[in-house]
Amino acid sequence: MFTGIIEAVGSIKAINVNAQGARLVISTNGLDMSDVKLGDSIATNGICLTVVDFDSTKGAGSYSADVSNETLQRTGFANYQVGSRVNLEKAMLASTRFGGHMVSGHVDGVSEVLAINNNGNSIEYWLSVPSELSHYVAEKGSVTIDGTSLTVNAIEDGASPAKFRLTIVPHTVQETIFADYQVGTQVNIEVDLIARYLERLLTKSPTEYDEPKSNVTESMLAKAGFLK
Repeated sequence: MFTGIIEAVGSIKAINVNAQGARLVISTNGLDMSDVKLGDSIATNGICLTVVDFDSTKGAGSYSADVSNETLQRTGFANYQVGSRVNLEKAMLASTRFGGHMVSGHVDGVSEVLAINNNGNSIEYWLSVPSELSHYVAEKGSVTIDGTSLTVNAIEDGASPAKFRLTIVPHTVQETIFADYQVGTQVNIEVDLIARYLERLLTKSPTEYDEPKSNVTESMLAKAGFLK
């Protein structure tokens, strides 16, 4: 689990393609790796990746992670190259200050930057949202873009494609890869985790919640001595 508060901006150091997908080597660019162990999770542009090897050299650390074909198909990783910058966040601790929102690191799809406009000292980004995800995106609700926890400021459901607006302050631009975005850039999107579960609860038929029938009868309990 993550919070969507980016800890460092790293870069892809190597991409080794194999039959199962690819193995990536990510340069951490100063991310504190002193508490990282094999098997730990690091959100890499919002994708929860498992560390299979790492170098914790201070200021020049890196880690390796395997990416499945499923992940390559469902995220923007297929478009990444050696040198591409990526947002990094280590898995949260129980004692972590919860600065963003609940982020699972399970990307729902790919969004595209449609427009970038200056607004005072902030920058407004309009992004598309896949039709199957648009009902999860709510004004003033939370959304995760390339691992960054953000607030949706406006929605245009009637547009084709549907789109939403983010207002990014200078600090976020400086601490993430938002400065790299251009019109046409594809980004990973994860919708609000609570919205996904709420939809499941509201659309599931009440009969599906019935507990499974038990074969235990009163006579069986009496015969076994549980009833007098």
